[in-house]
Amino acid sequence: MIELQNVCKDYNTRQGRRRVLNGVNLRVARGEKIGILGRNGAGKSTMIRMISGAEPPTAGKIQRRMSVSWPLAFGGAFQGSLTGMDNLRFICRVYGADAQAAEPFVQEFSELGYYLREPVKSYSAGMRARLAFAISMAIEFDCFLIDEIVAVGDSRFHAKCHHELFERRKDRSLIIVSHDAAYIKAHCDRAAVLVEGKLHTFDEVQDAYEFYQGNSN
Repeated sequence: MIELQNVCKDYNTRQGRRRVLNGVNLRVARGEKIGILGRNGAGKSTMIRMISGAEPPTAGKIQRRMSVSWPLAFGGAFQGSLTGMDNLRFICRVYGADAQAAEPFVQEFSELGYYLREPVKSYSAGMRARLAFAISMAIEFDCFLIDEIVAVGDSRFHAKCHHELFERRKDRSLIIVSHDAAYIKAHCDRAAVLVEGKLHTFDEVQDAYEFYQGNSN
């Protein structure tokens, strides 16, 4: 289970201290798939980074009683001077995964070929996203975090990503943050809506969608 208890997040800006998340409460059970809807700038990415552990909350508590991925296809944590394979080995050490077992999968899935042995700083954004998604699928998690739609590469590669995540790992928990209600409807059991720092939770995706529509103008 993952539980957020009265979570707040503040940032310092030129206009002073700004609260992005204010008293957020959320519980995600093992195997549950929940969508978080919100407009651009609502704080969705901040929330997903805190759930992953990449950022601490300003106040409140986040409890993780199952393993949680980083946001899928996020390559911001790569060491640019290291090769793709070196980054894979480093990440495997951090998460206690078997790098030798992961390497063949990442080679095949990422389709990066010899670039896997080149520094990541030489990669295009698309190549970094392919590597990040491949590593995300090579290390097994109980809960996968998705920040916006997973659309890595061309349509064929996108279909391959979809199969790995939504079909082969259909028993895992998912937390999807997006402003695309149709994507949430397609993949989630229930949903919540983030508005002005407050999270409004709903048992039915349709109810969340209607609330989102009424608060998105």
